[in-house]
Amino acid sequence: MEWKIKSFQQLSPNELYAIIQARIHVFVVEQACMYQDLDGYDQDSFHLFLQDADEIIAYARLLPSSTIYKESSIGRVITNKAYRGKGYGHELMKRGMAFLLEQREEREIRLQAEYYIKDLYKGYGFEEVSDVFLEDGIEHIYMVYK
Repeated sequence: MEWKIKSFQQLSPNELYAIIQARIHVFVVEQACMYQDLDGYDQDSFHLFLQDADEIIAYARLLPSSTIYKESSIGRVITNKAYRGKGYGHELMKRGMAFLLEQREEREIRLQAEYYIKDLYKGYGFEEVSDVFLEDGIEHIYMVYK
C-alpha cells in the first residue's frame, strides 16, 4: 500500500477511475444518496489517497483557497468499508491537513462535515461555524480549522 498525493493532471486513468468508483460506492451506494459527485472541482484539486493494487483504501480531495471557499478545503473524505477502524482515516486527515498547511502554506481549512461525525473533526481542531443544514437529505455543518 502506498500513500499518494497528485494533482488531477498527474492522475493516471486507472487511478482516476478507482477514485471515482470509491467515491460513488461510499457517497451514492452506501449512503443511498443520489447526488452529482463530479462537480467540476476535481481538476483544480489535489487528490490524496491510499491505494492497494487497484483498490482505494482511503481518499480525500484537497482544494486550494478560493477554489470553492475563501479557505482551502478538505472534502470527499472516505475510507473503504473493509478498512474502517484501522486508522487509515486518521492518517488521511493528518496527511491532508499537513499538505495544505505546510506544503501549500494555507492558513485555514474549511470542510462540510456530516453532522453525526462533527466531534471527529473537532478532534483535529476544527470548529463549528454554521448551523446544521441539509445537503442531499443528510445533516451537515460547516467547520473551519485556523
